[in-house]
Amino acid sequence: MGVPSAGRVREWGKVPEELSARVPAEERGPGLDRDSVRLLVSCGTEVTHHTFAELPRLLRAGDLLVVNTSPTLAAAVDGRLGNTPVVVHFSTRGDDGRWAVELRDPDGRGTSRARKSSWARSAHHKGGGGRRAGGPAGTVVRLPGGVRLLLEEPLSGPSDRLWWATLSDGDPARLLGRHGRPIRYSYTERDQPLSVYQTVFALPSAEGTGSAEMPSAARPFTARMVAELVSRGVQFAPITLHTGVASVESHEPPYPERFAVPEASARLINAMCADREGHEARPGGGRVGGRVIAVGTTSVRAVESAVDADGAVRAREGWTDLVVTPERGVRVVDGLLTGLHEPEASHLLMLEAIAGRAAVDRAYGAALAGRYLWHEFGDAHLILPRNSHHTMHCLSNHQ
Repeated sequence: MGVPSAGRVREWGKVPEELSARVPAEERGPGLDRDSVRLLVSCGTEVTHHTFAELPRLLRAGDLLVVNTSPTLAAAVDGRLGNTPVVVHFSTRGDDGRWAVELRDPDGRGTSRARKSSWARSAHHKGGGGRRAGGPAGTVVRLPGGVRLLLEEPLSGPSDRLWWATLSDGDPARLLGRHGRPIRYSYTERDQPLSVYQTVFALPSAEGTGSAEMPSAARPFTARMVAELVSRGVQFAPITLHTGVASVESHEPPYPERFAVPEASARLINAMCADREGHEARPGGGRVGGRVIAVGTTSVRAVESAVDADGAVRAREGWTDLVVTPERGVRVVDGLLTGLHEPEASHLLMLEAIAGRAAVDRAYGAALAGRYLWHEFGDAHLILPRNSHHTMHCLSNHQ
């Protein structure tokens, strides 16, 4: 997939290992809750520091938060490849019922590491080609309960980490429910129950589908905060995007992911955009209309994938391989609430599309200087670009 590299030289440099959030906020001390993380607010190149609990007063009546309702799956399952132990990460359910999976090596600490290729197709093999971690086609992985996983073909995409596979009993939901655990990486301190990886917006899927990795930007929200936001006039537009695996060893663009933008949410977003443009058209100013703020990069991908050529959001579901870059830009989203991303992550291109390179570099420099925490249990970043043609005031006037 031809996208600009997110790994360009950045002024803020490498993220120190000690800034990885190792446990959820509520486990860091007595009396803490999910919203006890810190919140960095970028308003153009102006940066201010807050706690996430302050979010309701940093937004304003009329703002619309686009939230992802995808539940997190217990997507990691132990298995055996011959006599070798492996960890299978279930990433994405295909339209034909197969699953895209990634095979990884256990590291002895309850996490896993990227699996080195055990098979190489050289030019002397039929069809030629490169190395396939986990192959070849026809490989069988034995899973708990007598279930067998058959690797059929590599998933086409930016790398060859994932393979399409079928299960012998055809019921992945039962397998994951009985034997799965949430995917976690080595920077975390210990295993956590699946409930820790669910956001307040998560809804169960009838097909047992969901996200291989938590849509973590929404994790700091609590039911209490949602109620307060509603009471202050902030609205919510639910969408769904099921995230696949995005292991930290690879910062390639995301694979195609299933998404859905329902009719009611499309109407809310379009009404917000129309109201905003109506306010802009009034000579001399007047109150600025509400802003469309995506909670998480997944919400941006879903909404921007549902925009027609005329700029309107349509109710839509299917697959998206959209990568939002500064060159492509954003058509609907005004702001973004997200976590803090590694310097090589393709997500940073999306942040630059919304706020500009200078604003992103300024924010990340401030996050490093302020010792903010990275990753899914880390701190949050609210991006409200000052130079947007419809954003006259970044923060609420009712602070």
